[in-house]
Amino acid sequence: MDNSTPTVVKIHDVNIDKDYICWIEELKSRYRRAQIKAAVKVNAEQLLFNWQLGRDLVIRKAEEKWGSGVVEQVSMDLQAAFPESKGFSTTNLWRMKQWYQFYSDALKKLPQLVGEFQLSENQSNTKLAQLVGEFEDTDFPPLFACVPWGHHSEIIAKCKTIKEAIFYVKKSATEGWSRNTLMNCIKARLYDNLGGAITNFSDRLPSPQSELAQAITKDTYDFGFISLEDGYKEEALETELEKQLTRFLLELGTGFAYMGRQKQLIIAGKTRKLDMLFFHIPLNCYIVIELKAVPFQPEFAGKLNFYVNAVDDLIKTPSQNPTIGLLICSNKEETEVQYAFNGITTPMGVASYDNVKVKEIQDQLPSVEELTKRIRLLEEQLNKKQE
Repeated sequence: MDNSTPTVVKIHDVNIDKDYICWIEELKSRYRRAQIKAAVKVNAEQLLFNWQLGRDLVIRKAEEKWGSGVVEQVSMDLQAAFPESKGFSTTNLWRMKQWYQFYSDALKKLPQLVGEFQLSENQSNTKLAQLVGEFEDTDFPPLFACVPWGHHSEIIAKCKTIKEAIFYVKKSATEGWSRNTLMNCIKARLYDNLGGAITNFSDRLPSPQSELAQAITKDTYDFGFISLEDGYKEEALETELEKQLTRFLLELGTGFAYMGRQKQLIIAGKTRKLDMLFFHIPLNCYIVIELKAVPFQPEFAGKLNFYVNAVDDLIKTPSQNPTIGLLICSNKEETEVQYAFNGITTPMGVASYDNVKVKEIQDQLPSVEELTKRIRLLEEQLNKKQE
């Protein structure tokens, strides 16, 4: 039988052949694209309505003109007219007003800030391309139409500045962030912590996990809450950080859970020990922290890579994200770190620490109270011997 001959199935006087099947698949694909465009358009129009309603409440000075209860009245009137709609609660209307107010001052200075409301070429996406030009007759930035209303509500509630808010709007639009991802990134202060430690996260982790991982690291950790003798070793640094664990966790940031110090792993019949092991809840991954009381050395990266791979293989479960390594040393040079990272496939970062207090000699001597106790103890021991 010739395989090139179309199979013809006759159903209700219709010949179903390969051409027909291809045409149907094309129609399905075309309709799905139409559905996506329609959903984007509906979301954009709803957001435009919210923006205009918030603007009306501000520009019309509604509360001064119609009384302090006017927002509640508008809510009731709209809900009565459109009972099937869920976006007309009093709380939502107040958010619309707050949304417009939050950006209105910046929009008055739009010539100076126009770049803040635009995406660069490498950030452009299909949704924005569809919407640019749709709202040219209004002061509504097209960028806003790419982000769901729930995201906008979170952003204006949590962000302190226009630039911070626009940063999260852009990230939500270009990265397709869910609301939970957005909330986690705001909580981890992604905007404030950009730059952080020297890492390979952008190459080794998918977005938005890579950005959140970057956000939880710092360039330099402040260890001003511990005191050590001059010339201290790594073991002493670990011990003191464990004693001050609450302070150390605060310095690391939110989301860290302490799993232990000198965690033992049996590898090829040998016992290996991690300096400190943590679990980061929003990232859903283990974080291996190696401490060095000396400046960064290239071989440190290899050792950390070894431990990260071991934790991935021996401790991590399939539902958890890849383990991250973080080396905290007394100093670092970016070029050395970047060279050391070449060829390493595990996600890791290098940071430094400072402000460790050096104990003075008098701090190391026993206090008057301790000396008194020792003298009394010696006297008691002498008395017992004499008896």
